[in-house]
Amino acid sequence: MRDTTDPDSLDVIIVGAGLSGIGAACLMAEKRPDDRIALLEAREAMGGTWDYFRYPGIRSDSDMHTLGYSFRPWLGEKAITDGPSINAYIRETAVAYGVDERIRYQHRVTAADWDGARWQLTVETPEGTRQLATRFLMICTGYYDYAGGHAPVFAGQEDFAGPIIHPQHWPEDLDWTGKRVAVIGSGATAVTLMPELAKTAAHVTQIQRTPTYVTDMPARDGMARFFSRVLPEQAAHTVTRWKNILMGMGFFQLSQRWPSLVRGMLSKNVVKKSGADPTHFDPPYKPWDQRLCLAPDGDFFEVLKDGSASITTGAVERFEPAGVRLVSGELVEADIIVTATGLRMKLAGGMRVTVGGHAVHPGSHLSYKGAMLSDVPNFVMTFGYTNASWTLKCELVLRWAIRLLDHMEKTGTDIATPRPPQDASAEPAVPLTSGYIQRALEHLPKQAQTRPWRVHQNYLLDLRAFRMDPIQDGTMEFSHATVPATA
Repeated sequence: MRDTTDPDSLDVIIVGAGLSGIGAACLMAEKRPDDRIALLEAREAMGGTWDYFRYPGIRSDSDMHTLGYSFRPWLGEKAITDGPSINAYIRETAVAYGVDERIRYQHRVTAADWDGARWQLTVETPEGTRQLATRFLMICTGYYDYAGGHAPVFAGQEDFAGPIIHPQHWPEDLDWTGKRVAVIGSGATAVTLMPELAKTAAHVTQIQRTPTYVTDMPARDGMARFFSRVLPEQAAHTVTRWKNILMGMGFFQLSQRWPSLVRGMLSKNVVKKSGADPTHFDPPYKPWDQRLCLAPDGDFFEVLKDGSASITTGAVERFEPAGVRLVSGELVEADIIVTATGLRMKLAGGMRVTVGGHAVHPGSHLSYKGAMLSDVPNFVMTFGYTNASWTLKCELVLRWAIRLLDHMEKTGTDIATPRPPQDASAEPAVPLTSGYIQRALEHLPKQAQTRPWRVHQNYLLDLRAFRMDPIQDGTMEFSHATVPATA
């Protein structure tokens, strides 16, 4: 696949230098070391989510043995760990594989146009707009909009006397010591923020329109520590990783098959450990219709139990000078309001994509294996699991993409395009009912009823599909470039 005649023409361009992008670059460096690759990162630093988010207590809600890479053991003390530690892990991995030198920072891809032979990228850089070309494109930009989160406008916002903060843009100099803080939202960010804010705030009140399921687990993995004492480093990591994969899958399947049983278990656990009114933890949906929120070492439950934080359930009517007025008439007094109201989704970093001059709208395409878009050539997108660690799915996709590149090289073909059946019926590919998903549903790729157009939220099924199913499956169309690659 190499093209040595043009310094701006590459074999593979990876867009995004976060957890997925660095993983892609490391695998490429290991499996296809002769390919000319580059990572284009819009920001000034690698790390993605884990460098960008700076709100108090930022951490993973998945264990690092599965959120981390299979090829790079997580050696940290805690399996559920903080953002800076995850960012350090990403950076150290990039350096260990030598891919840090391939990152081009402050390179924002605004357009990708397929010309019949390769992708022509329009890239905004500090020196101005430039063009890059690549035969193959890997999109590792995550799923949310870095420009800002979902920020509904509440009546009376201008009347509130204190600061209104969205976690995505947390001020470094914000001091909440001795202050009353109201946190609007019931998702993972709110559950993460509450224990951290409660350490020094006068009181923290979570305002939730709809309850969510919250469970706890130890931040330290006792079995992982045992395995690390009796097994070699990589073997211990692999065994721990599989343990956590299978336990997570088991709990998800239990939730799907016996939702009432799991609902009761979660409710009983919350009441026992927090002493809170169980109605605040009784969602109107089944477990895993939305992601469960995780409280490492039960920190969220502890602040509810000791009284440094509390929850109220109800819709916001308006902001007032002294706080937040609910539709019920209750006034939640506050000096600071945090609007943990969710993310805005944005696929492929918002870049414009065209094939042969025709715009590509992901919501109008089927997802091939959850890795490519129908009728879009040489274009792989990473999108992780909604019911497990993000990286588990991304790494399967990336390893499969390398299999695809190997096959193309072996067969002397230039282009791989998944072609959907004409009679395929499209339906949403992401099963969650979460607000950020529903708001973006029309823009997300669809799925069909049959493989390989069915998106599985199941690691074992995907492992078979990505590792064992043949690359030439009757759906993937292989062809030669229609114009010279050096044109």
